[in-house]
Amino acid sequence: MSKETHVIVGASLAGAKAAEALRELGFDGRVMLIGSEPERPYERPPLSKDYLSGKVGVEKVYVHDESFYESHDIELRTASTVERIEQTSAEVVLAGGERLGYDRLLLATGAEPRSLSIPGADLDGIYYLRTLPDSARLRERIEQGGTVVVIGAGWIGCEVAASARQAGLEVTVIDPASVPLERVLGAEAGAIYRDIHTDHGVQMLLGIGVNALEGARAVERVRTSDGRVIDCDFVVAGIGATPRTTLADNTKVVVKNGLVVNEYLETAVEGIFAAGDVANARHPLYGQLRIEHWANALNQGPAAARNMLGSVDAQDPVLDHPVAYERIPYFYSDQYDVGMEYTGHAVDWDEVVFRGDPAAREFIAFWLKDERILAGMNVNVWDVTEQIQALIRSRLRVDRDRLADPDTPLTELAPEVAHAEH
Repeated sequence: MSKETHVIVGASLAGAKAAEALRELGFDGRVMLIGSEPERPYERPPLSKDYLSGKVGVEKVYVHDESFYESHDIELRTASTVERIEQTSAEVVLAGGERLGYDRLLLATGAEPRSLSIPGADLDGIYYLRTLPDSARLRERIEQGGTVVVIGAGWIGCEVAASARQAGLEVTVIDPASVPLERVLGAEAGAIYRDIHTDHGVQMLLGIGVNALEGARAVERVRTSDGRVIDCDFVVAGIGATPRTTLADNTKVVVKNGLVVNEYLETAVEGIFAAGDVANARHPLYGQLRIEHWANALNQGPAAARNMLGSVDAQDPVLDHPVAYERIPYFYSDQYDVGMEYTGHAVDWDEVVFRGDPAAREFIAFWLKDERILAGMNVNVWDVTEQIQALIRSRLRVDRDRLADPDTPLTELAPEVAHAEH
């Protein structure tokens, strides 16, 4: 019987899956999962997709059934906030002063939405989307109808705009970029998403900013940087998120765009790990990388749990050495009748190669650097994720004409792709 105590701060998807993995891997010590929210762990994609649009009820958002934690002897402490880490004594201190000792600590504290910092940002009727209560409030407001201005044309902004438009609202999206999702997809692929929203009746105001929000008590108007005034009933702000790193204060955990961890998801402090949105992890293909997406939280939590055990249970030959986290980043988005999956990571590329018919919204886009694939996005084309992953991992130069040719099987472009199919 182990006398070790493993504490997980952040009752998130990453935290919940880490706790589950600890038990599945045979750890029989104490597992504590601590979260500030009153809800048990839930998944975030439905908050801007199916739950927000009313397609599913709240029961579909939770990571586990309510009985899971008790049946697996996981001490779930909801509505409990960890205020600081005492590194010297290996304790976390909760609001109210309670101290909990740990042998291994996992930080899965996630990220929080960036707030608007313009005149009128404190008016009523401004919505952010991060938590389940956020989504429930926004869902209720969308059901009332009216006119909404969405500030920000990133993934959250675009998904909220689609949900609101499909519910019959008049929707305006404002973003300083020239196209939606420009930072992630670039101008060519971003233009496709601009046209998708325009085709559905969304007014896209791109290349401009927001100077002020105006109204008596609640927001009634949005004033843009080019002098326009947009009347509205409410506003949704989706302008990005920042990792929650304050628990690293007064410790030797390195903070740089999140909590810096190595390929084993361990911080500079032995025994303290990080996973999910807050973790800036070393990746063999992409270097240091912080990913704010569902698949990353889903997979990093268990990977961190396995390495937490590897650093204490040297008697188990399976767990006596750490295992690097090497998964290729992946995320997905559904907007109207357009579904997509994005695999890889590209911030700097030479060209984007399209395979299929972008005008028909049925294609694969590849981001290339030095003729090597960094990332691929399949839109309304399915069952190709493993092939795209294998192409990325191969690091082989590809012939762009063959890559663009739908009649050339992806499995012919790199040996590893053929292997991935079996």
